[in-house]
Amino acid sequence: MVDPVRLLPREDREAALADAGYNVFNLDSADVFVDLLTDSGTGTMSNDQWAAMVRGDEAYAGSEGFAELEAAAREVMGFEQIVPAHQGRGAENVLYGALVSEGDTVLNNAHFDTTRAHVAANGGDPVDCPVEAATDMESEAPFKGDFSVERGRQVVEEVGEENVPVVVLTITNNSMAGQPVSVENTRDVAAFAADIDATFVVDACRFAENAHFVRQREPEFADESVAAIAREQLSYADACVMSGKKDGLVNIGGFVGLRGDGELYEQCRQRGILYEGFSTYGGMSGRDLAAFAVGLREAVDPPYVAERVEQVQRLCQALADRGVPVYQPAGGHAVYVDANQVFPHIPREAFPGQALVCELYREGGVRGVELGRFAFPDTDRRDLVRLALPRRTYGPDHIEHVADTAAAVCERAEDVSGLEIVSEPSMPELRHFSAELEPLE
Repeated sequence: MVDPVRLLPREDREAALADAGYNVFNLDSADVFVDLLTDSGTGTMSNDQWAAMVRGDEAYAGSEGFAELEAAAREVMGFEQIVPAHQGRGAENVLYGALVSEGDTVLNNAHFDTTRAHVAANGGDPVDCPVEAATDMESEAPFKGDFSVERGRQVVEEVGEENVPVVVLTITNNSMAGQPVSVENTRDVAAFAADIDATFVVDACRFAENAHFVRQREPEFADESVAAIAREQLSYADACVMSGKKDGLVNIGGFVGLRGDGELYEQCRQRGILYEGFSTYGGMSGRDLAAFAVGLREAVDPPYVAERVEQVQRLCQALADRGVPVYQPAGGHAVYVDANQVFPHIPREAFPGQALVCELYREGGVRGVELGRFAFPDTDRRDLVRLALPRRTYGPDHIEHVADTAAAVCERAEDVSGLEIVSEPSMPELRHFSAELEPLE
């Protein structure tokens, strides 16, 4: 389907930004020209997915769509059982509610916002364990998304292994600029989790994109298919959290993937019924389940995933060619711009990342998202702005417009001021979704 869009006049963009409290989550989508806020559920489905939706079985229990999705998860990802949910954060609620208790510590290569919030909401302490190269924007290390097992062992020594029930590996590592994770690192993290008797969970939202990078960068897998690599990498996990809105190629849906009918599966199944819906629909319609099953198989198709990652790389190169400071090498779903380099005159407490987000919209109607001190107030990450490309949606002209917009903002960077928060929610882990700000003088 073709969706006509228009670029609002600059004065209208100024007004919309002010009305939104300088938080682009509050903008109407009709007021956005190129929307790179997220790649989650914003892509375009294939004709086979639409055909599956037309055939969708809307039975409350035991629908054909659930059977198809369960079979696809088993075939593509290797998980024998799934507990469906309306999206990834629903699956996080189901799984981490069953695994995490008050006083626990949860280790992750880097927690994303909702993961961090679910751990905290269950009384746990989310601790990031990125490798050293992850914080080096110019390093050409092939797997900057890896989990630092050394750092993980240090945390275990500090808190005691009995207080670390879960080890999570996020592939690709969204909080660390969408960088991939190697299969070798996955094996090491699985062994570490087994050593401390922790459940090893893979956040598999972008598992296919990660497998594509493994094929390109890990010599052991140079001759393997993306599908085979994905199954191999996921085979080391005890469980997975999956958002269908990423590499499921659908607009809604998710699940917890588990191995067998053990105690954890039963706990998750009951929590799923309580929070998401009956265990054969989990907050999705039958047509959503059917489209999700098709999307999982399409995600590991080599022509699709190669073009997907290459488009992100083209955007990264277009920005770099114009002198915009970007995190290198490009990840699989987004390009990350370093707002600290764009606005060196704005102190970090004045949210240079959020200032850049606002200026990209003000300049060219481009919507991105801040993933720095505003989104993660309790961490000391760089103030990055993520430009996440929806799947199968935008073309070369859109890429050029985004790059030109960012370059224009950089040219007048000295004229941009920081921001201050005027209202925010009680849970700081989620403040970037709904807090409102205003410009500093």
